[in-house]
Amino acid sequence: MKPTIYIDADACPVTSETMAVARRSSIPVVIAGNSTQNLARHIRRSDPREPRDGFWASTLPVGVGADAADFAIVQELQPGDIVVTQDIGLAAMALGRKAAAIGVRGRIYELATIDSDLQMRHLEANVRRRGGRTKGPAPFENDDRERFTDNLQRLVEQALRTD
Repeated sequence: MKPTIYIDADACPVTSETMAVARRSSIPVVIAGNSTQNLARHIRRSDPREPRDGFWASTLPVGVGADAADFAIVQELQPGDIVVTQDIGLAAMALGRKAAAIGVRGRIYELATIDSDLQMRHLEANVRRRGGRTKGPAPFENDDRERFTDNLQRLVEQALRTD
């Protein structure tokens, strides 16, 4: 069975790149996000909307609550699927479901390091809760976009080989 790419679309800067990889690779994509967003704007009129062999695209609108998109995606995941997310928690849940996870800057999350990533997130959150400051992310650059596209294509190729 072909993998499906799930996009955690809340503030995702690489949705169009993800769609392009899915179209080229003829695999389905599901865009999940807050129901107040216009998720369908990323889907072309010519894109098939229903599951069949090869590429199709759909949306998964979710409620406004915190982590609503994350839990909706995890509920749908099958082993071998791919999740595009900026959220380390969602990446960890995806890895736990035997899916792959990639960050918007092209970082492929690994089971071997996800626990330390979660620990770092927890420590930084504690600093912020106590009024401290932590370093924010660097500006999103074209190099990030290119790295993401290359690494997503590599994940897709791996998933299709093990299919």
